[in-house]
Amino acid sequence: MSKTILVVDDSASMRQMIGLTLKGAGYSVIEATDGKDALGKLDGRKINLIVSDVNMPNMDGIAFVQAAKQVAGYRFTPVIMLTTEGSEDKKQQGKAAGVRAWMVKPFQPAMLLDAVSKLVI
Repeated sequence: MSKTILVVDDSASMRQMIGLTLKGAGYSVIEATDGKDALGKLDGRKINLIVSDVNMPNMDGIAFVQAAKQVAGYRFTPVIMLTTEGSEDKKQQGKAAGVRAWMVKPFQPAMLLDAVSKLVI
């Protein structure tokens, strides 16, 4: 059975690009438009990894990770932030929230797949 990855980004084109990269490598993908939408997708199904943007409407990526870590069954799900944010302050906030890896857009598909393969559970 393929591993499932939740992709959280407010940009439809970015979700599509990430999704195509992951599906091409054999992963199943669930898409969410922002943190609030993503929380609704944490409904008990097995999610092996989360790839999230930081800057999104309704609920940003860091607030989403903090909330996701409070949901039983997802506390240990690894998170990769894929964002335009590169500041040390944001990275520290992410790390404190439980983010395992930080990648800056634009991304190289091979680099994303490498990070995913190391963290997916």
